[in-house]
Amino acid sequence: MCQVGEDYGEPAPREPPPAPRPSREHKCVKCKEAQPVVVIRAGDAFCRDCFKAFYIHKFRAMLGKNRLIFPGEKVLLAWSGGPSSSSMVRQVLEGLSQDSAKRLRFVPGVIFIDEGAACGRSPEERAKTLAEVKPILQAIGFPWHVVALEEVFSLPPSVLRCSSQEPAAPDGAYKAAVDNFLQQQHVLGAGGGPGLAHGEEPLPQPRAQSAWDLQSLVRPPAAAQTEALSHLFCSVRTLTAKEELLQTLRVHLILHVARAHGYSKVMTGDSCTRLAIKLMTNLALGRGAFLAWDTGFSDERHGDVVVVRPMREHTLKEVAFYNRLFSVPSVFTPAVDTKAPEKASIHRLMEAFILRLQIQFPSTVSTVYRTSEKLAKAPRDGPAAGTCGPRCLLCMCTLDVDTADSATAFGVQTASHLSQIQSPTPLTETGTPQGLCCSPGGASRREDPQACIAEQLCYGCRVNMKDLPSLEPLPPYILAEAQLRTQRAWVLAELRDCLIEDSEDEVGQS
Repeated sequence: MCQVGEDYGEPAPREPPPAPRPSREHKCVKCKEAQPVVVIRAGDAFCRDCFKAFYIHKFRAMLGKNRLIFPGEKVLLAWSGGPSSSSMVRQVLEGLSQDSAKRLRFVPGVIFIDEGAACGRSPEERAKTLAEVKPILQAIGFPWHVVALEEVFSLPPSVLRCSSQEPAAPDGAYKAAVDNFLQQQHVLGAGGGPGLAHGEEPLPQPRAQSAWDLQSLVRPPAAAQTEALSHLFCSVRTLTAKEELLQTLRVHLILHVARAHGYSKVMTGDSCTRLAIKLMTNLALGRGAFLAWDTGFSDERHGDVVVVRPMREHTLKEVAFYNRLFSVPSVFTPAVDTKAPEKASIHRLMEAFILRLQIQFPSTVSTVYRTSEKLAKAPRDGPAAGTCGPRCLLCMCTLDVDTADSATAFGVQTASHLSQIQSPTPLTETGTPQGLCCSPGGASRREDPQACIAEQLCYGCRVNMKDLPSLEPLPPYILAEAQLRTQRAWVLAELRDCLIEDSEDEVGQS
């Protein structure tokens, strides 16, 4: 296959000419009257008002088409300070305003996670970022939560347990809920406010707060937790594993905050471009079995808290134009891959590949994104709904690895890898690794604790765990849940063996 830009004795093809700017003779493709100010695609030139209406319609249509957020529900907006999540917060803010034609009817809150310790930032740099974040949160007026990533070291093990999921609402339940909400709002009168169900409190209005009040609402992380988090990310060998670990810890922390404050939905600002990159990246990382959950509109793997992606129809180009034209504030926060070379991780390499291909073939992102829409969310063992089988310890997806099948290439590779690992965890007096008991049937014997955790991980998480040489830096809630699951499995195995022996004895006596 010919490669663009390679030297085969002929000059490389010239770069394609830039798209022509809209001249004064051109008109908006929507209203046919105003002068265009932005060109989204070739031939799609919009004026300022039509582009805003087009942008808002995408957001509202995505929520209205899926009908997952019922009136009066509490929704947590995951705001990272970036362009996409900032634009998502602006859409919700405008949708709840009195001037909106079809107002949103849910109760929003905002969460911002400070990930400075994982990125190696100094306390002064983190304080400067928080000083930029707090005025924006104050201007929004929603209930907000500023949480440091270090708080994962104080999470309970119950975060990793899949709560019972409510059965799917029957057809017509959404319309009935909306009608009931409108009737209650009409009875309560104008004092009820938008997005309120019976018994709900009105949304908090923006109020003036001093810098001292805002500073007192944010609890600084403990120095020991900051050091533990820095040690954890420094011990990971590759940047790919660091990015996956950071994403996992971030999801666990958001899930805990949502459950602690009664949020049933979490909104993320994943754009169409970002989801296309994520789809190809997850394929390279061996997470192809979970693409429908990782890139779809809704993610119900956690049961009681559902993650939704209402920005998945917007491209990064559209988001950038909207934020520029309508002055949407955002905060730049360095990530673990900031200033990293293109080949430093699979995430960076796939991002550069997709964006470079998008320049040459403008339909690349759209094609990949439309492919993700066709993926079905079917359990691995069958289409039966409501079954909650073994879940991955980290990503909480259904396990896609058969532990009993050692004939596959992955089974041989895993067995060979685990046999070469030396246990880094101190042993107790009985010879059992401290914090983890890996002796089936109650008999104490030495066994690597990573083998116990690896059995509870999906394929993609197992590959990433290979880049973590020791289990000691992991947060305690992960180790505690792994120990609990292992002990539960041993108890069930003992009961099953006892039942088999009793049945054999009965057969022998008869």
